[in-house]
Amino acid sequence: MNRTDAARITGAALLSIGLAATVSVPAAASSAPVSVDTSTNGVVISPDVASALQRDLGLSPGRARDLFAQQDRAEAQVATLRTGLGSIFAGSWFDATAGRAVVAVTDITSVPRLVAAGVEARVVTRTDAQLAAVADGLGSRPVPAGVVGWYVDLPTDQVVVQVLDRSPATDAFVATAGSAARVETVSERPRPLYAVRGGDAWYGSNFRCSVGFSATDASGGKHFVTAGHCTAGGGSAFGYNQVSLGRLNGSHFGTGGDYGRVDVTSSQWTLSGVVVNGGGTVAVKGSTEAAVGAAVCRSGSTTGWHCGTIQAKNQTVVYAEGTVTGLTRTNVCAEPGDSGGSWISGNQAQGVTSGGSGNCTSGGTTYFSPVNPALSAYGLRLVTS
Repeated sequence: MNRTDAARITGAALLSIGLAATVSVPAAASSAPVSVDTSTNGVVISPDVASALQRDLGLSPGRARDLFAQQDRAEAQVATLRTGLGSIFAGSWFDATAGRAVVAVTDITSVPRLVAAGVEARVVTRTDAQLAAVADGLGSRPVPAGVVGWYVDLPTDQVVVQVLDRSPATDAFVATAGSAARVETVSERPRPLYAVRGGDAWYGSNFRCSVGFSATDASGGKHFVTAGHCTAGGGSAFGYNQVSLGRLNGSHFGTGGDYGRVDVTSSQWTLSGVVVNGGGTVAVKGSTEAAVGAAVCRSGSTTGWHCGTIQAKNQTVVYAEGTVTGLTRTNVCAEPGDSGGSWISGNQAQGVTSGGSGNCTSGGTTYFSPVNPALSAYGLRLVTS
């Protein structure tokens, strides 16, 4: 497996649309998730979740376990109480500071019962069903340009209408709900968020390639790896829907592979540890390299999802655009536009499409650039699901 299989492949071609070369991207080494039992009170939190909770909420692993145990207990209490309360039940929520459930009711005589059950009681005027009806009623009216949304706020027993500015039009809209609604001014209008997924299309100035794998840097910056020939010209990148993604910032095509990096700088895009497979997605769990003879599947924006077998590693391929070493040969088909797309074996990331020969009608040979060398070259960590 360490021998170099050098061959002049006269029929091989890069598989990007609008580019002369196809590059496969190796992913930096990422260990598979380890199942660690860090449980107390019957709660198990994976290391990745514990790390994210500490980073984003400042929760130590111990505090996080306690909080989840409190949430589970609160949910069980509310499920029991809701049935017994019937029509006076007005909704519930979790008070993270107190670590217990808050149950709202419209009848003050039920308060002692709730306290005895171990929850906090809140007496309100409207039930959650009545508030939902108010919110539905707003949706049946013409919405002024300054209104960006509304939601039911159980703790205040109101429907909150979010607006960009206070104008006669927005005030009149809110007034239709009477005292059940209040205004909240926000600084910007929400926008759709899109997921970066392996195998989806991405566009440069005059070409289309495919996403390999999402990855992050040490500072939390967002990126994805793809074929190096796709990113060679630099410039801006756009997603499958032509919404701006970011910029091309790295390209390697030659000794050691065909891989490149795209920096995802737009806040409209989130990274996703999955690969599209036609009818759904496959979760990426790590990047352990599969052996020669192993089954492998590929996702690309032109031909979608195709599978086959790894035939050789460390192959040198002589493209018309230049010689690339360190590629992996497969009997999987691919076509232009699939360049940079994901290769996965089971749930382990393998690489990104570089080039090949043939097509997905008559069959062919396709080469991918291993993902771990690419991740390592750019100091990136694979995003897993």
